[in-house]
Amino acid sequence: MNEAQQAGLQIDWAGLAPMIIVFVAAFLGLLVEAAVPKGRRLVVQVSLAVLALAAAFAAVVLNAGKNSAAFEIEGVGIGSVVLDGPGLFLQGTLAMLAIIAVLLLAERRTTRGGDFVAEAAVVADSAADKAQRREDGATEIFPLTLFAVGGMMMFVTAGDLLTMFVALEMLSLPLYLLCGLAKRRRLISQEAALKYFLLGAFASAFYVYGMAMLYGFAGTVDLAGINQAGTDSGQPRMFLYIGVAMIAVAMLFKAAAVPFHMWTPDVYTGAPTPVTALMAACVKVAAFGGLLRVFNVGLASSAWDWHLILTVIAVATMLGGAIFAVTQRNIKRLLAYSSIANAGYLLIGVIALGEAVGQTMFYLAAYGFTVIAAFAVVSLVRDGDEEATHLARWAGLGKKSPGTAVVVTVLMLALAGLPFTSGFTAKFSLFTAALQADELGLVIVGVISSAILAFPYLKVVVLLWLNEPAPDAPTVNLPSPMAGTVVAAGVAATIILGVAPGFLLDIVDQASTFLNT
Repeated sequence: MNEAQQAGLQIDWAGLAPMIIVFVAAFLGLLVEAAVPKGRRLVVQVSLAVLALAAAFAAVVLNAGKNSAAFEIEGVGIGSVVLDGPGLFLQGTLAMLAIIAVLLLAERRTTRGGDFVAEAAVVADSAADKAQRREDGATEIFPLTLFAVGGMMMFVTAGDLLTMFVALEMLSLPLYLLCGLAKRRRLISQEAALKYFLLGAFASAFYVYGMAMLYGFAGTVDLAGINQAGTDSGQPRMFLYIGVAMIAVAMLFKAAAVPFHMWTPDVYTGAPTPVTALMAACVKVAAFGGLLRVFNVGLASSAWDWHLILTVIAVATMLGGAIFAVTQRNIKRLLAYSSIANAGYLLIGVIALGEAVGQTMFYLAAYGFTVIAAFAVVSLVRDGDEEATHLARWAGLGKKSPGTAVVVTVLMLALAGLPFTSGFTAKFSLFTAALQADELGLVIVGVISSAILAFPYLKVVVLLWLNEPAPDAPTVNLPSPMAGTVVAAGVAATIILGVAPGFLLDIVDQASTFLNT
């Protein structure tokens, strides 16, 4: 950039404030690890993370209504970071979900010292490892979480492929670490982290290669420029086909769509449950926020070229996730395959383009609150120091702990998409928008998949209320106010968005237009 350009550069610092706040808090969290005594770090880190995320949400609200680039040179926008309705709404959603996830990360009552290992470098299952199980878990998880959330916020507002790649790595690298920090079942946790890292590295390589192909086709990595090139570029369209395919592979990996879903059940099962909750809610929002922007802003003009293959992937994801969920006997694996099926439903919104952007964002918010609460409850049902994740262990829970069983029932009914829950409202609005976009076939498959997926959810409800508890049935740990807040917030959102969703539907309807579309 020359001096003349520097003189004319304008930066919307208020628009960048949500990301700046989160990243600054993450760096401050690193300083806390170096300067604050170990016994006080948890309170300081949790307070810092929650305050930063709350401030980021407030900054998003203050930015509401903006529709411009964050960087301009002499009035001409640079598409690195884009401030528009979908980007700001998804940033706000990420901030709210991340606050709840941080509270779950901070839970210490269910497991002595928390779910996280005190020192990750200790060899798993060694004498030193067994000794440190009595210690408080590491508090480095909070700045790592903030770095990941900051990357997600950047990802949903990135206006070009290069910025999006930086954000993708920013959100991914901390998650690879967090997945391997479980205090119990260390080897399984480390295996999950390794699988996620290796497959994530391959996905990043696909992304870079796809970005190169699209640059060769369009002569730019700016999404609006790529969309324009879709109609007037003189380059061979093979560059476009390869680029779209490679970019889609990388982003569908993060979204856990078939056939790029292989990591999901193992990682969801092996990672510490609070991290799984963070991934199931926040990463889903970020992944589909990026997909919506890429396909609506960058690839809308070439929809004919990718529509069929993305339709096939959506069908495979909806049916594959639902069918495999039926066979699961582990509650975390059941929720993992449920996440895959829900990725298929969300892909309908991506394929429908502008007709369904608002409804897709509503679905992401509704699903995020429900799934975080579901994993929070999973962390409370325990056999001694271990989570009771086998479904057979949940039999008769309604007789021993009716309050917990009621919460689980509400969440399962929402995930099944039954009326008067957020799951029903989200699916109904998304499928209606898809019908308006002439995607009848996808809606039919979505309804069939939802019917199949309802079976394992209802089976859990039957287990809770109609089966007799085993003599050595698991106990439900009384949560701390933090975990209790997570469950209460998730259940409240599930019911409110099912009974009175109008206010949020109005917000997403007003915030459904991307800049440069």
